[in-house]
Amino acid sequence: MAIVYKIDVLKELKARGYNTSRLRKDKIMGEATIQKIREKQLASWATIDTICKLLGCDVGDIVEYVKNAGEGVQ
Repeated sequence: MAIVYKIDVLKELKARGYNTSRLRKDKIMGEATIQKIREKQLASWATIDTICKLLGCDVGDIVEYVKNAGEGVQ
């Protein structure tokens, strides 16, 4: 995966009062999405948009492009 999280998204959300129970209860994110984030898998762009709104930040504050070595693409 070339796009990775720069921050611990769930930790930052929790610091803002959005623990995983609240995210599910308020229907902000489903369990499958929360699990993807836990496993460092990229969530949908709609979810990243929601995270940006909740944290008051830009996409570049959350994710970054990391060049994968050995892919053959330069």
